[in-house]
Amino acid sequence: MENTSGNKRKIPGMIYIFVSFIPWIIYWILCGMGNALGIIISLTVSLILVVPQIRRRDFNLMDVTSLFYFSIAAGATFIFNLNIFVEKSGFLGYSALFLMALFSLIIKQPYTLQVSKRDYPEIYWKEKSFLTVNNVITGVWAAIYLANAIGFLILSSFTSIFSNILIVFGIAFSIVFPSKAPAYFASKEFKKYDWNVEVNPQKSKGENEYDVIIVGSGIAGLTCGALLSKRGYKTLVLEQHYQVGGYCSSFNRKNFIFNTGVENISGLWEKGPVSYLLKEIGSEKNDLFVKNRMKIIFKGIEINADSLEEFIKVLSDMFPKEKENICAFFDDAAKAHEECHKDAEVYGTPLPPWLIVKVFDEKRLLDYPKKHPHFYEWTNKTYNQKLDEYFANEDLKTLFCALLGYVGTKAEKTSASSALAAVVSYYIHGGYFPKGGAQRFADTLKEVVENHGGKVLVHHKADRILVKKSRVEGVGFGDKIFRSPIVIANANAKTTFLELVEVENLDKEFVEYIKSLKMSLSCFMVFLGLDMDLSDYPTLIENLDDGCSIVINSNADSSLAPKDKASITILTGADYYDFPERGTRKYLEKKKERAEVLIKKAEKVIPNLSKHIIVQNAATPKTFERYTFMPEGAIYAFDQSIGTKRPYFKTPIKGLYLASASTFPGGGIEAAVMSGMICANDVCSWKVKAS
Repeated sequence: MENTSGNKRKIPGMIYIFVSFIPWIIYWILCGMGNALGIIISLTVSLILVVPQIRRRDFNLMDVTSLFYFSIAAGATFIFNLNIFVEKSGFLGYSALFLMALFSLIIKQPYTLQVSKRDYPEIYWKEKSFLTVNNVITGVWAAIYLANAIGFLILSSFTSIFSNILIVFGIAFSIVFPSKAPAYFASKEFKKYDWNVEVNPQKSKGENEYDVIIVGSGIAGLTCGALLSKRGYKTLVLEQHYQVGGYCSSFNRKNFIFNTGVENISGLWEKGPVSYLLKEIGSEKNDLFVKNRMKIIFKGIEINADSLEEFIKVLSDMFPKEKENICAFFDDAAKAHEECHKDAEVYGTPLPPWLIVKVFDEKRLLDYPKKHPHFYEWTNKTYNQKLDEYFANEDLKTLFCALLGYVGTKAEKTSASSALAAVVSYYIHGGYFPKGGAQRFADTLKEVVENHGGKVLVHHKADRILVKKSRVEGVGFGDKIFRSPIVIANANAKTTFLELVEVENLDKEFVEYIKSLKMSLSCFMVFLGLDMDLSDYPTLIENLDDGCSIVINSNADSSLAPKDKASITILTGADYYDFPERGTRKYLEKKKERAEVLIKKAEKVIPNLSKHIIVQNAATPKTFERYTFMPEGAIYAFDQSIGTKRPYFKTPIKGLYLASASTFPGGGIEAAVMSGMICANDVCSWKVKAS
């Protein structure tokens, strides 16, 4: 194991612990035989151990404690002629070590921490579990020292044999526990939900009996349904709306086609989850998606960049003093992003720690920081910290937050790893627009379900999930009952557990947890059909000056508007509670007022836009809630700030899954695809690997 400078080898931790014990072993053996020389020899050995530490200014607490203890023992024995340190060597020695261990715990620097650093790369040291593991190990050693001290004090028959047995146990625990602890801490809660339901696709089934029922047809549900249908499972998808897709859908107004929220999709690079999904279902990326061109407007400056290289050059010209830092940032980000997807080729998606343990093994999780050093560092910082690490210029930092709306949080409340996946990845690999509109992508997945024997029923709003003895049995729709041992809720977790599942089937604490989850922000959108040719503009315009985004849909795909006309969407973040009840006069006035404000902002970028409007529509958070049944019209389900703990994809009810933005990894098309893939793989017991 190399030290942090990489030029010297360190003694492994366990050997170092043994070396630190040498003066104590000498002390207990010789003084146990009544020989006071044990104190002098132990003091000499302790001094030999500490001198190099003085030179390095890097002290080991146990060695310092040894030197301090044996110095006092030598003075008491050979100056004051006290024999207590010889006669009570067992009690006093172990008491001193106990106090040392206790003190290190009190100051939150467990004494085994420094020893552990010898065995693990620096990337591990900042991990909370690393400190937790060492707190536990130090606590065990403190208990051993205390037990030995008490044994020597009150039991005349207590011998070094018993004390040594405890010491051997401590050494064995110190070796085994660190290798098991990360997996234990990562998966201990998930294991409470990690049930298994056997499904036999070959078994014949009745008319309303299925292997899997999916409630909702958002992208996570359709992804899961498409994969399971293709793998031979009899699948039913129930959708309350007249078309599938959820937020990934489109509508037509006088031959102008608008998306309901999907404009820029990530995960379509070579190792991206969406690319893996397309391979699995036999679709071609170029048939369904086209790469977006993007412009950012900041302080009146227009920044156009169609590639990472071009973006770096533009930023370097704008901020010449930060040129090297810009290159270094993207180099770090690219490596981290690649590492994040290093293992994705097995199942098509990166996995959270608790699934790494389940799907692979404990060692895979233990080795994760070492094999993913760049990405692991991003997981332990906020996006704001990562920006501060590289940049001094505040304007440049603001530019790097241009796409944070894709997460819905501020830089200081966004984990760097989330920003890497949902923001920085767009600069590295680009974002894509769905050809033919978002509805076409959703319909493609629907067709896969149906082409492989599955069934998709629209206008079917499930009104209850059937549960008996904490086990799912199917779904109810009015008088109809659809039976299945597996139900996948592609609905928000609040809707699932507070409306579809009867509360008596759930633990009260779990229900309160679901109720406590804060919804993410929503947005306000204006849809315009214009009799203007806007082909000279890029598809996406992020206007940081006015806090809005402009999407020229027809520039990505000309079929989305009549010839020489344009379909555009203007959007901005919005609070659900800023809008009165739907249908009221105040609501209509608010909606109209907000639309006029957004149109004026867009007109600064596209002159005379308001004079060419031939189709106009708008959607508020309450519009989204009405059509998708998403509480508060949230666009990312739950708040994506650091500290929000999303529910697991497996629930307290056996056979009931979640596949949606409610669970890992969160909101967005790429994330929804990942959620659906994870759910499908778990139904298949992780036996089918990505193609």
